Amino acid sequence: MTAATHQKSVPSEQTPLLGRLGKVHDAPRVPVTGVQGSAIMGAMGLLLFIQATQITAMTTAQSAIATEFDAFSVATWFSSVFLIGYSSITPLSGRLCQIFTPRVYVFFTSSLLAVGLFITAAAPNLTVFLAGRAVAGCGAGGQSVTALVLALDLTSKKRRGLFLGLISAAMTTGIASGAVLSGLLTTVYGWRLIFWVQAPITLLLAPIMFFAIPPQPEDRQDGQDGRTILQKLAQVDYAGALTLTLSVTLLLSSLASPTIRIAPILAFLFTTALFLTIESHYATQPIIPLHLIRQRPVHLTCLAGLLTMMARWAVLFYTPVYAMVVRGWTPASAGLILVPTNAGFGLGGVLAGWLHIRHAQSYYRASLRAYALFALAALLLARLAVSAAPVLALVAATFLHGLAVGALLNYTLSHLLHLTPQAMHYLVGALVGMSRGFAGSFGSAIGGGFFVRELQRGLLQGFAEHGVDAEREAELVRKLVGSPALVQGLRGVERVVAVASYQAALQRLFLVSCVLILLAAGAQAGTGWRGTGSGTGSGGKAGDEGEEGDGRV
Repeated sequence: MTAATHQKSVPSEQTPLLGRLGKVHDAPRVPVTGVQGSAIMGAMGLLLFIQATQITAMTTAQSAIATEFDAFSVATWFSSVFLIGYSSITPLSGRLCQIFTPRVYVFFTSSLLAVGLFITAAAPNLTVFLAGRAVAGCGAGGQSVTALVLALDLTSKKRRGLFLGLISAAMTTGIASGAVLSGLLTTVYGWRLIFWVQAPITLLLAPIMFFAIPPQPEDRQDGQDGRTILQKLAQVDYAGALTLTLSVTLLLSSLASPTIRIAPILAFLFTTALFLTIESHYATQPIIPLHLIRQRPVHLTCLAGLLTMMARWAVLFYTPVYAMVVRGWTPASAGLILVPTNAGFGLGGVLAGWLHIRHAQSYYRASLRAYALFALAALLLARLAVSAAPVLALVAATFLHGLAVGALLNYTLSHLLHLTPQAMHYLVGALVGMSRGFAGSFGSAIGGGFFVRELQRGLLQGFAEHGVDAEREAELVRKLVGSPALVQGLRGVERVVAVASYQAALQRLFLVSCVLILLAAGAQAGTGWRGTGSGTGSGGKAGDEGEEGDGRV
């Protein structure tokens, strides 16, 4: 062998990850048979679909639930409490997956989701209903992280982007279907049937997932390091999880209310300081590793993901409201407005993973291009959120909105995996999942609080200008802020004021979401092509589509 030949055969830092030698190292960490893979994909896809329907089911069932429990003033919490539980369990899920393995953990979380759905379906009052929603949210949050872990374990790097796109497609299909199904079922059979149908299906899927996922050496109770499960559980950061959840709940309880309260914000600052103290000095296995979050690519990607999904949730929660109030659609048909945006979301993630994300390399430019498209779509939605807007233009704008965010979520995660060492990928994936999960609760609560305050201000001003009786005005405002479906029962000046107030509040909300997208794009731009001196974390190319050089920003 000549020296030149030998030099070409030895891989270097510039060797593509999926080059000639990459075929040896590109096998899945855990091999599965075709039958196992099909069962896992089918069952996990259905679980993700079910949990996703729970997120948007409240958009069209909210009015019926608020009426039954006389809970118009707290209607925004129907979704928020589910999403708080969802995002609170996410930081612990990566660690619990390591302790119990994904097959055991997904069995537990699926069972927990089923229990929460049963409690919600049988709830005799508002307190039990919200408790059931919180339990269901905890189960759903664990499944999201497990899906990501399975995608990393069971697929090759070459196909990873495709399967991440499929996870997004399952989620977005459920999000689109949740509003449609809840609108149809609530109108005919009542809102409880939504939960009665999904609870037993979820309970059945738990053992299917357990037996489909192949056992691993880590499944032994003594583990690879000789510690028992109880010893591992003792190291889980329960105090950090509790203080983090409490901090988020306190903040949202203030910002989600019609009037921002100072006391919960002060308590939030205290519990946040306590959380940071626990994480930096006392937790042996912190749920947010501060040494990792200090890395610029990591914390900027998480910040961008949080802002991105907050902007996304504004559309998911409130475009059905626009359809019901401004366009005059029935609750059964209002959910259909989510179909194009979620079809775009799923398609964007799948296409990006299938056609483009085929190497462990930088996707810096692709991420920023997707953000530009996302901001444009949000601006179009803000302009089109009027009664006279052409339906086809609205459908096109919502589709574009979903297409852009579906692609950019895939690009930004793949880019971060490129910037960080492979040993960190589980922790990085959990952090990104946590930031995106918290965005749901922040988007529903903070976005909902902003919307309610704008709506309330418009209603009060409009009714006062038209001389509506003060007692009648107070009753209308109390009910309208929590039940959009009531607008269709109004007549005359009351309906005119209600529709105009809803339209103005929706347009302002969509404009705020556009601002959030631009801030997220700025954060993503700060991650750089290669990060801060970390090199190419996954061993891939330093550039994106021909980007060369150091590329530090």
